[in-house]
Amino acid sequence: MKKLVFIFGLVLLLCGCGKESSEDVLKDLQKSINNVKSYKVTGNMEISNDEETFTYSLESYYLKDDYYKVILVNQTNNHEQIILKNNEDIYVITPALNKSFKFQSEWPENSSQAYLLGSIVKDIENDKNAEITSEENGYVIKTAVNYPNNNELKYQKIYLNNKKEIEKVEVYNENDIVKIKVAFEEVDLKAGLKASDFKLEEYIKEESENSENNSTTESTSCETDTKNESCKTPTSNTNNSTNTNEQNSEKTTNIENIIYPLYIPSNTYLTSSETIETDTGNRIILTFSGEKNFVLIEEATIARDDMEIVPVYGEPLLLSESIGALSANSLSWDVNNVSYYLASTELTVAEMQSIANSLGNETLVAGTK
Repeated sequence: MKKLVFIFGLVLLLCGCGKESSEDVLKDLQKSINNVKSYKVTGNMEISNDEETFTYSLESYYLKDDYYKVILVNQTNNHEQIILKNNEDIYVITPALNKSFKFQSEWPENSSQAYLLGSIVKDIENDKNAEITSEENGYVIKTAVNYPNNNELKYQKIYLNNKKEIEKVEVYNENDIVKIKVAFEEVDLKAGLKASDFKLEEYIKEESENSENNSTTESTSCETDTKNESCKTPTSNTNNSTNTNEQNSEKTTNIENIIYPLYIPSNTYLTSSETIETDTGNRIILTFSGEKNFVLIEEATIARDDMEIVPVYGEPLLLSESIGALSANSLSWDVNNVSYYLASTELTVAEMQSIANSLGNETLVAGTK
């Protein structure tokens, strides 16, 4: 009898030292994220298309009452963009261009976002068939995802450590291939953020102050270094030098080679190519006709002195190399010193996204007629 009691007690002890139940794990995860007042997350995000993988450094900030700031920097070309949501609007800012798209949108509530902790938990809560498995180093949760503008994405795996902290998220397509991977390096659930950390005005002020500081530094340098050639007063060749500089400046705003999409919907062909000279350079208009008609406009990007805010009635759309502005019949984005505008009443969002992701520094035309 004593032997049976000992064995029964040992079984209870072993069970108590094992992994927690699925319900307890999910409950603790939801509680830790849903009750947070503010957080800061850093890490990396990888986006894969059919041929390439693009890596971004990631910073994600959240403040209760739906304040968000997501900073993404492309590790290949250092292209930085910021998604900012405050109590007024949603913006996608490109600091290098001093440009911002301003959205009227339900982002991020209207779709899954693998880099936002609240969105990840929401996906778990919305999936009644979510699966959780226990592993040596933690837990893995598999859930459905909601990407209305990208039907290719079907499900995700959320990796937790033994402390039930999210460490990694992988988003898969129907062929079980990882298309988006987010690895969290640091998660601070007590970041102590405030509403002023999410103001667009504060960001613009910082840009202006940087410009003023640069001007002051230049002026001071010239005052203290009169031998510096760049500080000397121009001679009688000023006009020629100025004209040359202006010409060089104009050249930097021109697209030297037309950039063609490597993906074009079937039975659709390039039917015309037109280059228009503008006050700031040139603009290329490519017209595609056939089963899916569309127009693609390319123009060299220009950094502006004052913040340019472009209103968009649509959604931010995550592309391979940039964050685009998606509206009912168009998609706009900036990447590799080129601004793109794609317009069509016949293309699906998936087709627009495929065309945008296929654009690169290539001169190959997928099809002409």
